[in-house]
Amino acid sequence: MAGPNTPRSVPEIISDLFGQLSTLVRKETQLARAEVSENVATVGRGLGLIIGGAVLLIPAIVILLQAGVAALISTYGWAPYWSALLVGGVVLILGLILLSVGMGRLRVANLLPNRTVRQLQRDASVAKQQVSGDHEQRTAA
Repeated sequence: MAGPNTPRSVPEIISDLFGQLSTLVRKETQLARAEVSENVATVGRGLGLIIGGAVLLIPAIVILLQAGVAALISTYGWAPYWSALLVGGVVLILGLILLSVGMGRLRVANLLPNRTVRQLQRDASVAKQQVSGDHEQRTAA
């Protein structure tokens, strides 16, 4: 291969261009795969939290309502409807917190391969700079 200041032939330049382009595409594909895998894992954890929250809400509501209502009625002499409302409200708030955390992890922005997109933008910028630099050198010569 020619040195940095030695003029290269067109076939050498084209061969080098295709070689570098092939390497770039391969590396960007690997980066995209890794990032998408990472994002899928995040989605899986979010779904796990949603399912876990939903599975725990149903029996928790039943058990806490029964025990809480019984305890408030026997200890404080509250009316059954006030006892049920208090215990049910507390369990509802806990379930909503779990569901909101899980839903927050399922945002579309979390699924996009952001690092790959940024890297492709940088690659395009560098390629534009190199092309414009080559064009300026040819016009100056």
